[in-house]
Amino acid sequence: MSCWQVDLYRRPLRTPSGLDLWELVICDPEENFYYTAFCPEPLVSSAWVVTEFKNCGRPLPERVQVFRPQTLGLVEGACQELNLALEATRRTPALKRYLRQRAQEYPALKTYTGEAYDPLAIEQPPPLPLPEDIWGDSWQFAAITPPDLEQLMQYPLRILAFEMAMLPASLGLAADTLIPGIILYGGRKSLKLARWFQEQVPYGLEFVAGQPCGVVLHSGLRDRWVFLTFEDAEMAQAGELFCDRLRSTQNLHFFLIQPTPQDITYTALWLLQPLE
Repeated sequence: MSCWQVDLYRRPLRTPSGLDLWELVICDPEENFYYTAFCPEPLVSSAWVVTEFKNCGRPLPERVQVFRPQTLGLVEGACQELNLALEATRRTPALKRYLRQRAQEYPALKTYTGEAYDPLAIEQPPPLPLPEDIWGDSWQFAAITPPDLEQLMQYPLRILAFEMAMLPASLGLAADTLIPGIILYGGRKSLKLARWFQEQVPYGLEFVAGQPCGVVLHSGLRDRWVFLTFEDAEMAQAGELFCDRLRSTQNLHFFLIQPTPQDITYTALWLLQPLE
């Protein structure tokens, strides 16, 4: 399926009359095609996006990926008019690499404002507590080797979510690498929990040291959930080990839902790898 990764947002640039400039960036995941166009903020619209999509010199794709919440509505309107599928996802590596490159070019432009600018920054609301009916019975930090992970993925899981680029083989991880993760034991509610997490589109798990310590689930385009909190010193050490192991796996980790520790069945598995 042909795909474009698209960003449309304000840049640290202004017109001579003082209007903020927005920039549309289009690229393909293989990084063979790039297109950019500027537009004064008052003129930015879905209709303008439609025109640029048609004028970029490439056949329209079947699917458009967007990672920035502020871009979503404008591009969604254009995709509806052009009958293109739209996917909201943080996993747009080609686009993010190009945006970093573009940001280095802005200071040389006459329209540059000099303001601090992070091309990938997204404002995030405070983390929300998980709904009470989504709490599991228990949980634990864990780790698994690539061969054992491959075997786990052969089980008849109700939900299995990953991208090929996340597989240990794709990342060149050694067979004895310990991939960190969290196992949630959901008991009779395991499938209900799995379906709820699937709707949130998990993106990453973050251990946060403190009083208390906690684990934050990142999901969707910018949502955050207080997944766990605890004050146990042994669990805090396990959280630090979780972080240490991420450094050797290129941030690859997993989230597994299982009914009980004694079960030989598994409900859901996500491979997670935050890119920024």
